[in-house]
Amino acid sequence: MRSDTSRRNGRAKNENLAVRMTGLSDRRQQIIRPVLANPREFVLLSVRDLAKALATDAATIVRIVRGMGFENYRAFQHHLHEASIAYATSLDTMRASVAGKNGAAQGARESIDQDLKNLSALRSSVDLEQVAAVAAMLHSARRILILGGDAATALVLFFEYSLTLLGLPVFAGTGHGRIGHLTRAANKKDVVFAISFRRGLRMTVEGLEQAREKGAYCVAIADTLLSPLARVAHRCFIAAAETPSFGVSYVAPMAILNALVAECANVRRSQTLKLLAEVDAEQRSGSRWYLHEPD
Repeated sequence: MRSDTSRRNGRAKNENLAVRMTGLSDRRQQIIRPVLANPREFVLLSVRDLAKALATDAATIVRIVRGMGFENYRAFQHHLHEASIAYATSLDTMRASVAGKNGAAQGARESIDQDLKNLSALRSSVDLEQVAAVAAMLHSARRILILGGDAATALVLFFEYSLTLLGLPVFAGTGHGRIGHLTRAANKKDVVFAISFRRGLRMTVEGLEQAREKGAYCVAIADTLLSPLARVAHRCFIAAAETPSFGVSYVAPMAILNALVAECANVRRSQTLKLLAEVDAEQRSGSRWYLHEPD
């Protein structure tokens, strides 16, 4: 997770970029506009290669970048990388893959390799103290709301199920109407999670906005600081969801949820063990489990 300072800087850069563009001359705006419209096509280019692609010179590119408020070209490239994630479509990610060109099983190999990269990036960047702090808050919350939709519904339901097992007052919102009803009644005693990736689903973002307005403590799980969730939330955990396929990878986001659940279970360990002792008998011999009867 990013620090408050870096998160504020990231938000400000994103929010002020259009404003900063107006400080450039018309000619310079015209030069840089294709890059901002299609960041994925330009993100890997050096300043000289970008200048060549835009039919200008490197010095002009540097002046444009600084004119938009970036410290240097590297900082601008970082913004392009974040933007290429936030605005990627399924077609973009599928086209970028080389799978199918290098023999059988290449797609599977690329997918697992990217998952490992996503998980490694999370492990090196996540602030575990903040994970622990958020987990501790859940035991004193009046309600825990978990918002998300589309494919992220799977993450929402997993998190809800896990916290329910710990006896916590948790409610999932995976549709526009339910999200609206849940967050309308939110207050400062609630903790609200919102899970969405790339640009963010409208219902999830607006739900978190409403919860924040009501005074709830807001936590986001997203894959880029350009996500509107990062602007709204008090805490934002960044978990890469990049994939060489057409969807998104939930390996790293799931790891964040697992970490929160594990920490939450240990905040009041004796209480957790007492609950699990009751669950134990059912898990051993409950009627819902398949029982093989020998012939």
